[in-house]
Amino acid sequence: MKTHSVDIDLVEMSLDVIKYAISRITETDPRLGFPVSEKDLKRKVGETITPSGIGGEKAFQIFQDILVKASVSIDHPRHLAFVPAAPTRAAVMFDLVTAASNVHGAFWLEGAGCIFAENQAMEWLVSLTGLPETATGVFTSGGTAANLSAITVAREYWRRDKPEKERGILIAARTAHSSIQTMAKVIDADVISVETEREFTGKDLARTLTGLPGSERRRVFAVIATAGTTNAGIVDELDTIAEICERESLWMHVDAAYGGGALSSEILREQFQGIERSDSITIDPHKWLFAPYDCGAVIYRNPELARQTHMQEGSYLDIISDEGADGFNPADYQIQLTRRTRGLPLWFSLAMYGTERYRISVERGVELAGIAASKIEKSDYLELVHGPSLSIVIFRRKGWTSTDYNEWTYRNHREGIALVAPTKWRNGSEKETVARFCFINPDTTEEDIELILESMA
Repeated sequence: MKTHSVDIDLVEMSLDVIKYAISRITETDPRLGFPVSEKDLKRKVGETITPSGIGGEKAFQIFQDILVKASVSIDHPRHLAFVPAAPTRAAVMFDLVTAASNVHGAFWLEGAGCIFAENQAMEWLVSLTGLPETATGVFTSGGTAANLSAITVAREYWRRDKPEKERGILIAARTAHSSIQTMAKVIDADVISVETEREFTGKDLARTLTGLPGSERRRVFAVIATAGTTNAGIVDELDTIAEICERESLWMHVDAAYGGGALSSEILREQFQGIERSDSITIDPHKWLFAPYDCGAVIYRNPELARQTHMQEGSYLDIISDEGADGFNPADYQIQLTRRTRGLPLWFSLAMYGTERYRISVERGVELAGIAASKIEKSDYLELVHGPSLSIVIFRRKGWTSTDYNEWTYRNHREGIALVAPTKWRNGSEKETVARFCFINPDTTEEDIELILESMA
């Protein structure tokens, strides 16, 4: 059998794959999955990459019987740890179509039609932010790539009239996503972390700037605010931060990777006042906008600045001179050249269901957080610590130690009940281990919440 031949084995394999995909996306309560050590996987799986191959049937059987069962189903309705994901069935189906189509989404020349569809989804995202119609963005692999793309533009814009390539400084709250520190290492920048457990405000920013010596103040080029912190769902004071950034000529980036989905609700949108004044925004559709992995997005107020920063040059990249080939090139607006058209599943899902159903599904996450908080407050063995904030609730089991939380998490996960990971919360000067819910999946029920809370009794 040749690697690219179409024969009966390929046809039968295709039917098996489609059968599996249909079974998976129609499950309402999928197996949660539990990690297995590399040693045990090696023993169960054996060698799969061999000179003559093991055959598609055997390889697929290994995947179904061993590999996928050792991986967590992020869309399980009782997966409430970290920031889960719950792609719509339509988005998952169209991800199959996207992969099968194998379109290179870097340049209009190669992916015009698919990029056009991506851009329609992007136009909707931009409209949610309140940025001008001239703003636009591209789909990235996730929030880290989006943040890195945006802050690289900010750094280059800051350096535009500086003869010396100074090391820049970013300012962000301690509650900002961990990728901010990693991103700063990549672009060789320093980060000043503002100590706060609540929302990051303009007063915090002004106080931080005032406290800097002149040699450091002139190196500050960007401020990163968060619209929905990963740990607690806190939305920073975007309006007051924007005022300081505008006055001090600083680039304002808003990391709304998790919280950005809430912009689809007019009710929730009120918490994001000031986001329309930012220079760039990160939103992860694979979080609260129900797209499959990996689908992030970066949006620019002035996309030309991004193009000047990210556009690559090379004779092999020259676009053929033709009217039909002249269009929007996503590679010009983010750090990645080669890219799949990862925005297509979101586009198809939006086109199929409509934005109103998206609003309802997003607001359901907030409703579930409110239900959980109410049940916690009524309990005699639980106590609300923070929230609900967006779709996140933080609470404690009275009398538990960090060991108790860890054992509870492990036991529930092992038994296939739920995956709810503990987190840390500052209680004065101390860090306390607490429990945390993050509601994304609209299929999560009130009964699911009760089951998890009762397991802590």
